[in-house]
Amino acid sequence: MGFFSFFSREKKETLDNGLQKTKQSVFEKIKRAVVGKDKVDDDVLDNLEEVLVTSDVGVETTVRIIERIQERVARDKYVGTDELNFVLKDEICQLLAENNSDDQVSFESELPETPYVIMVVGVNGVGKTTTIGKLAYQFKKAGKKVYLGAADTFRAAAVEQLVIWGERVGVPVVKQKMGADPASVAFDTLTSAKANGADVVIIDTAGRLHNKVGLMNELTKIKNVMQKVLPNAPHDVMLVLDGSTGQNAFEQAKQFTKATQVTSLAITKLDGTAKGGVVLGISDQFKIPVRYIGLGEGMEHLQVFDKQAFVETLFGE
Repeated sequence: MGFFSFFSREKKETLDNGLQKTKQSVFEKIKRAVVGKDKVDDDVLDNLEEVLVTSDVGVETTVRIIERIQERVARDKYVGTDELNFVLKDEICQLLAENNSDDQVSFESELPETPYVIMVVGVNGVGKTTTIGKLAYQFKKAGKKVYLGAADTFRAAAVEQLVIWGERVGVPVVKQKMGADPASVAFDTLTSAKANGADVVIIDTAGRLHNKVGLMNELTKIKNVMQKVLPNAPHDVMLVLDGSTGQNAFEQAKQFTKATQVTSLAITKLDGTAKGGVVLGISDQFKIPVRYIGLGEGMEHLQVFDKQAFVETLFGE
């Protein structure tokens, strides 16, 4: 069975189209890296290192990839430049597989607990509320009963946007007046969801600047209040990152993981950027599952992240 045997044709096309800008950029850079060369030598590896770094894979992950290819070249004695794409793809797949993070899930998967609570965090502008709407759509499509909580009470637009998504998807949204205590909104949402037999609860939170310690402390308060309704809530703290910001997404991930216990990642806006390599670096370095990737505006364009399928698409012919 191939990498895409579990993918529908539609999902594969979405992945292909969503990564087109990154793929084209990477291929052009690799072509320049090997021009005039027939085998992978030190010059080619130096050029390849530059390709990966400028594709936002990240320095640490790039060094690990180059070291693996160096070992392979030394072992095989001769690796032609025509084999470079295959070798690169193979070594990256193996590197990411070693992380052993649980990324191959589906919206149809059985939930470990119901209602299953996802608290979504991230700075303003990364596509947080849109991601919540798309998650609600996918879970509902899979037959699950979904509730949304509008705990971003600092911006009227955030609550309005979530309400619009709720109406669009056809799921209830629990909200309070502007300026209300976000923890109170989360409490009401979980209470209502539990009473009405919900399967999934997704809580939106205010877009927080990662260097604002006081705002980060509020996330702890929200979690503590949730646990008065459901002792294990939230079951997933999902950090949403904007893939088009490249290295800034790395920095946000670093700061958020220091400030709160992040258990999964969603990386958005990959269709509009040539910086899709950031997904590889973040997946490798943080050892936190990249669970979802955003590949377009449509509700179907939020996909469960699969490392092998991603690498195959990015570096495949």
